[in-house]
Amino acid sequence: MDRMWTARWITDHVFGDLLPHDIYRKELAPDSGKAHDAELYNRHMLARRTFSLDGDLSHSYLDITGDDYYKVYINGRYVGQGPAQSNYFHYYYNRFPVTPYLRQGVNAIAVHVYYHGKICHAYNSGDGRQGFIAELKVGDRMAVKSDHTWKYTITNEYGRGSAIGYDTQFLEHIDSRLAERGWRESDFDDSHWYSAMERERDDHRLFLQPTPPLSVYETTPVRASEIGGGGYLLDFGREITGQVRLRAKGGEGQVVEIRCGEELTDNGRVRYEMRCNCTYREYWTLSGREYDELELYDYKAFRYAELLPETGVSLDTRSFSAVVRHYPLDDDASLFETSDSRLDAVWSICRNGVVCGSQETYVDCPSREKGQYLGDNTVITHAHAYIAGDLRLYRKSLHDFALLAMRVCPGFMAVASGSYMQEIADFSLQWPMQLIRYYKHSGDLDFLREMYPIAGNMLRHFETFRREDGLLAQVSDKWNLVDWPEPLRDGYDFDLGPPAGKGCHNVLNAFYYGAMSAVSEIEQILHGACSERLAAQMLRTKSSFRKAFYDEAGKLFVDAEGSEHSSLHANALPLLFGLAPKVAVPSVVAFIRKKRLSCGVYMAYFVLKALAEAGETDLVYELITSDDLHSWGTMLKEGATTCFEVWSKDLKPNASLCHPWASAPIPVLIEQIVGLKPAAPGWKRVAFAPRIPAALHEVKLAFRVPTGRITFEYAGGRMKLEVPEGVPVVRRR
Repeated sequence: MDRMWTARWITDHVFGDLLPHDIYRKELAPDSGKAHDAELYNRHMLARRTFSLDGDLSHSYLDITGDDYYKVYINGRYVGQGPAQSNYFHYYYNRFPVTPYLRQGVNAIAVHVYYHGKICHAYNSGDGRQGFIAELKVGDRMAVKSDHTWKYTITNEYGRGSAIGYDTQFLEHIDSRLAERGWRESDFDDSHWYSAMERERDDHRLFLQPTPPLSVYETTPVRASEIGGGGYLLDFGREITGQVRLRAKGGEGQVVEIRCGEELTDNGRVRYEMRCNCTYREYWTLSGREYDELELYDYKAFRYAELLPETGVSLDTRSFSAVVRHYPLDDDASLFETSDSRLDAVWSICRNGVVCGSQETYVDCPSREKGQYLGDNTVITHAHAYIAGDLRLYRKSLHDFALLAMRVCPGFMAVASGSYMQEIADFSLQWPMQLIRYYKHSGDLDFLREMYPIAGNMLRHFETFRREDGLLAQVSDKWNLVDWPEPLRDGYDFDLGPPAGKGCHNVLNAFYYGAMSAVSEIEQILHGACSERLAAQMLRTKSSFRKAFYDEAGKLFVDAEGSEHSSLHANALPLLFGLAPKVAVPSVVAFIRKKRLSCGVYMAYFVLKALAEAGETDLVYELITSDDLHSWGTMLKEGATTCFEVWSKDLKPNASLCHPWASAPIPVLIEQIVGLKPAAPGWKRVAFAPRIPAALHEVKLAFRVPTGRITFEYAGGRMKLEVPEGVPVVRRR
């Protein structure tokens, strides 16, 4: 713990005597079998405390956290929410400056704590840990702290809706007749509420969250169209993450149906039964009072909303809005404008996808899973670093996975920090690559040194599957992915299981070599040289990789031992990681030129980077802006405002239309086309190797780095680069 607390963890009485359930295990290991009481799913707890203040109220702050999640209010005003998903043995709390919310005399603090209850990607739940802890200090004085003097109730206002996605969230059928009106205010009568229960042996170990709380704000629809019967169709202009808000007036028990979706059906109505396994259809029951205001708790990913009131219900059209939430992002942090409108549109949907996919953690999609996937983060962290100019979430993501590596499996889990235990070998091997890239962008040597043993332990885990010749074979404790969905593996010729088929295949071993290369680079930074053991392993693996997978006659790589099939994946990765002999590079490039992006959007990141490493930046630009079926152009033609999970809606039956793992063009355009990279850790020197295609006549680019702001302009064949004062530029060919 990073400090001592005098407050007590307080909980709903029904959780007070529950023994916590240990959810942590390897994916294929048997569960403990401990049943979770379904009555405790989807439980909303309201807690409050009044207190008096006088004198100087400056320098006031609130430390708070809740399990699974909380929203906090002072004197009726929203203060913040959190925490970022985390593990009880390293659980985050938030700190909020609260002077503007306080007043002389009687004050009220109110906390809405939510317990999801199911094992899922989105919440670290299903373990029986519930409640919150809070301390509010005014200067050096403790103004109020959580203990048994707080009052609480369990509200049924949010209904008992079914779980959607992959048990990701519960639908909220709000019943305003059950609302505790005014419960956030100081004059609310809470005498009928229960006294909170102090959890005597709470085992949360608390650490200040290293990232800022979410940015939460209101936005209004760009269009609100009447659709008959007093109903309205709202269009927010692009996909957002949040919830609809509105006011309505009607008789007691009357209902407003609310449908949300990412797209419209052919008849112009909201497709609320979404492709991504989420059904965004909820019912709001009115109280019959003057006006009710809809306030939902959890968030959705949507662009459109349909409001369908029963006859006699009046909707206040001036109240139509959405409460949007995502990781804080300064709109001026980055700029990208070019003479190519298609390229600008591709950048825009990728940027919007990363914004929506950056919540308390990075998420693979903000609808179906809402989970942070390690492999997705290879792309998302890279893109987010440039559009946000903020590396805190990137750093935290690395730490999230390191914690589970230390707790569950040194070979890494695929999801952190949700309670869903999943393992994907391809993803594990990418963590050292993410770590070394974070160091290059941040210059954070202390963190690199702290994380280095975790990377070493990961390699040692995979050594248990290492053959005498240095190649991995039948990595059966984790899913072997290659690419997703399955039809976009370009006919990859290996039985991937689960468990992994017998034998040895290309993609996993290419990533294994890439992981070793990243750890070797870390060792050179920390120790001045790569260890002899790792250097020998890399040489052996490289030699054996070529012997097992390289077809000298065709100068291409095959998918697996004994296979005669060459997929795009089996050739792009060896090209990227330096496993291809020089003599094979032209044939591999020609093969990729023919195959184009015959892969998923996730693998496209590696394909584009491989081509760039081979100097084929014109082809990179062509693929990013193409009209192929497998292109960002297809997403645009299909109405994308954020990048999709797949190239086209029809390529995956349950496709998410917001999936930031498709945001590869952002880092590729900056690093490989404009040619800007850190030449020294923390951008203390800037490498500049422009490769502007002839078809691209103008470029304006700006982004923030730890040393300041970098701007680049290109027009009429002339280039202008501005870097932070005192930062040298290293021009490379």
